[in-house]
Amino acid sequence: MTMHHERRYDGKPLLRLLELYVLHVIGKISADDAERMVAMTPKLREIYGSSGEWPEIIAASVELPLEASSDIKDMWERNQEIARANAAELPPQMFAEMFVDENLAP
Repeated sequence: MTMHHERRYDGKPLLRLLELYVLHVIGKISADDAERMVAMTPKLREIYGSSGEWPEIIAASVELPLEASSDIKDMWERNQEIARANAAELPPQMFAEMFVDENLAP
């Protein structure tokens, strides 16, 4: 992780979990991160007093509506089209950070 990212998450543990949720929704979470999140699920259930798998727990922690995952996917696709139209690239992690900062940041 870069210095930027280390500072980004200082005192904000939920921030990275929200980004991983977004990456999961758009199908771009790394196998390592997905594995870590599955392993963390029992602890997340305990922390948030919730049941279910980790994506549902994270979504519930910020009271995301049921349609949030399809909205995130739609926004990812729209942003990919905009990037392509401008001969630019929008990496999944950058999208996740932007989405979380604009819509979910605690």
